[in-house]
Amino acid sequence: MKSTRAFSFLLLAMLGAVPVLAQKDLAGAAAIKQSMERLKVAGSVLMIAAHPDDENTAVLAYFARGRHLETGYLSLTRGEGGQNFIGPEQGARLGIIRTEELLDARHIDGAQQFFTRAIDFGFTKTAEETFAKWGREQILGDVVWTIRRFRPDVILLRFTGTPRDGHGQHQASAILGREAFSAAADPSRFPEQLAFVKPWQAKRLMWNAFAFNREQEEQLKASGGAKVQVDVGAYNPVLGYSYGEIAGMSRSMHRSQAMGAPERHGSMDQFFITIAGDVAKTDVFENIDTTWNRVKGGSEVAALIDQADAALTFEHPEKAIPALTKARAIAANLHDPWAERKLPEIDQTIALCAGLLAEATADQAVLTPGSNATINLTVISRGPVAVHLDRVGWEGTATGRPQPVAAPADLKFNEPLTKKAEWTIGSNQPYTQPYWLVRPPVGEAYSVPSQALVGRPENPPVLEAVFEMTVDGSPIVLRRPVINRYIDRARGELVQPISIIPALIISMPENAVVLVNGEPRRVDVPVKSEAGALKGSLRLTAPKGWSVKPVEAPFDLAPGQQAVLSFTVQPPRSGQGRAEITADAKVDGHDYLYGLDVIDHEHIEPQRLLPRASSTVVAVDVHNGAKRIGYVMGAGDEVPRSLEQIGCEVTMLSADDLAKSDLSRFDAIVTGVRAWNVRSDLQANRQRLLDYMQNGGTLVVQYNVLEGGFGRGNPKSLEDIGPYPIKISRDRVTVEEAPVEYPNPQNPLLHKPNEFTAADWQGWVQERGLYFASEWDPHYTPLFTMHDPGEKPMSGSTLVTPYGKGAYVFSSLSWFRELPAGVPGAFRIFANFLNAGKVLADAR
Repeated sequence: MKSTRAFSFLLLAMLGAVPVLAQKDLAGAAAIKQSMERLKVAGSVLMIAAHPDDENTAVLAYFARGRHLETGYLSLTRGEGGQNFIGPEQGARLGIIRTEELLDARHIDGAQQFFTRAIDFGFTKTAEETFAKWGREQILGDVVWTIRRFRPDVILLRFTGTPRDGHGQHQASAILGREAFSAAADPSRFPEQLAFVKPWQAKRLMWNAFAFNREQEEQLKASGGAKVQVDVGAYNPVLGYSYGEIAGMSRSMHRSQAMGAPERHGSMDQFFITIAGDVAKTDVFENIDTTWNRVKGGSEVAALIDQADAALTFEHPEKAIPALTKARAIAANLHDPWAERKLPEIDQTIALCAGLLAEATADQAVLTPGSNATINLTVISRGPVAVHLDRVGWEGTATGRPQPVAAPADLKFNEPLTKKAEWTIGSNQPYTQPYWLVRPPVGEAYSVPSQALVGRPENPPVLEAVFEMTVDGSPIVLRRPVINRYIDRARGELVQPISIIPALIISMPENAVVLVNGEPRRVDVPVKSEAGALKGSLRLTAPKGWSVKPVEAPFDLAPGQQAVLSFTVQPPRSGQGRAEITADAKVDGHDYLYGLDVIDHEHIEPQRLLPRASSTVVAVDVHNGAKRIGYVMGAGDEVPRSLEQIGCEVTMLSADDLAKSDLSRFDAIVTGVRAWNVRSDLQANRQRLLDYMQNGGTLVVQYNVLEGGFGRGNPKSLEDIGPYPIKISRDRVTVEEAPVEYPNPQNPLLHKPNEFTAADWQGWVQERGLYFASEWDPHYTPLFTMHDPGEKPMSGSTLVTPYGKGAYVFSSLSWFRELPAGVPGAFRIFANFLNAGKVLADAR
């Protein structure tokens, strides 16, 4: 019974609270009118694709803001395998950022957001590889689960399920969407879900047709068959924007993917082609009743909502409340899914018309099990209508909750009513970890402990205040998550979610700790008390063959104090290899195992992750004579710290440094990922870099993105990326185990200062490389040839050339992934690049 109640809470949070949150960016008359129009509509549409930024934001805005339908976007993944334009985060950490960006986008376009357990493992060229890594049946079950829970009338696919879609995960999203359309209605498919939801058959499945290029666009317009054409660029006078403009705002939230988009004006034709179900000829919702008439007994509710809308004036929105309260009373007694979904919306619309504000804020954002916090409750009525606060209850995942606030009081006009509640967090309160990261993934899919959580964009609130109120004699319920408000001196008032973290945090120094040439290394591990005084010991555990001394280190911390504990790690005698070391602290018989990773970018709320306190230790034999490195950071990466671990002294170079400083002091200069895309000072100081190489320096250029066309950007940003012409393409090798050959085996960079072996190409992560060169000047020598299965060999991943007394290296292999991940061979290969000037000069 308890689990069923918990599930019901999560389901309500998904289907009830989210539409309210999705429209939080609106205010005043626009918010009231949008809410009123939404009450009239009982219809839903679900779009399905593979990644964050795959969605058609114009279509979502048109259906959600324009036609007031419940509109959802199901992204199969959280975009973990993407690139990052704003920082060094990769993998699950990038997935967190992209999840928040999607939610910000939904706040603008008005849709809801869903996910499956699938992990974006990087670019793939086939659906077959995608299914092999995800587990086809499991992810199909997640799509079915979302359909059964959201109950869309129409399902829209962004892709076709064919090689036309490009990315294999794009193809997979359409294939699974087709299968789920029928499977969701079949009670014999995924019957375990039927303990919580019922089978659901959408009316039709459609493809939201689009074109990657002009040729495909012309083919689409000329194609025959039943196509529904919709202008999603219409202007909404209530919102003051067209749906094309809203789409641009929404799409621009995908900042980590460099998706800043124009706010388009005027007509935007979209085409929808029926794939399965009832064929639509004139409208996507043709022959689908999206009114209250689909609800038994709902016609009276519809009439009252129309009456409320007729009474509504923007100067006196409270005139709509009498009809709304009558509609609420009837809807509350209708045992129908649509009536249940609309009831929280009616309450929210009443609150908007009454000028009601209700919020619950905690005095701290970060708490520990067993600690205390004060919650400030504020209710204010800013309209001329009688409002009574009956009580405040609590819901959420907290194991310890405040006592309900039974303080009945009439609200005075525009005077805040404030109450305090004391909250003692349960000693057994689970930590606040994104639910999909609590357990290790299985293959390329997350392991989620509860069916009720599958599909949610975020964790349910730790604590939620439930305000029970009477407005104009009618009861309403408003749910508000407990948040923390804080002031940023530059940005003003901001909010952040409540996080429960361990009382002791262990901060491992690196994702990968490198030990060079068999030498031991000191590892410093900070431990910090996040609660009271803590006394205990910390132990580092290493696999057989590795040595850690001392076995354990004691600590005695005052409240809030940090201490740094030092250990010496000795690699095995065999020389090279990788292993995992874990840290465990014990305090009064309690084990502490986690670090704290705060992801803090200006455009999203701060996100706190609790990774297991562990590091990869890497023993590598690497020779490197290039000690002084200048680094030009681009979009953000962790390569500089990786280079420091093999003995380099890395200096970050500003635009002023490139223009004025003495570059000759560096043995090599390295440009970071996308540096030539985002650092105009590189082009401006190109001649200085040429002079630097001419006088004996080495310039190493990592991958950059080909801009222009579908991906927008400046197509000329890479014109002078090398001393001689190089043409960059979108070619890539996605299979990280792809064989590597040497087309010029005598080139000295393959042999000095490190002799490359087959072992150097083992253990790579996600891919070999991306955005290879497709054409290059004869001055360049390609070092490597590689290809994905069934494709032609490509030699444009790494090009080298002498230049004056120095050398130039272009390499679009994914060093930004391999070095931070601790791939031993990556350090050896990259060290040769750093020494290219001297090695090639010695060979001449």
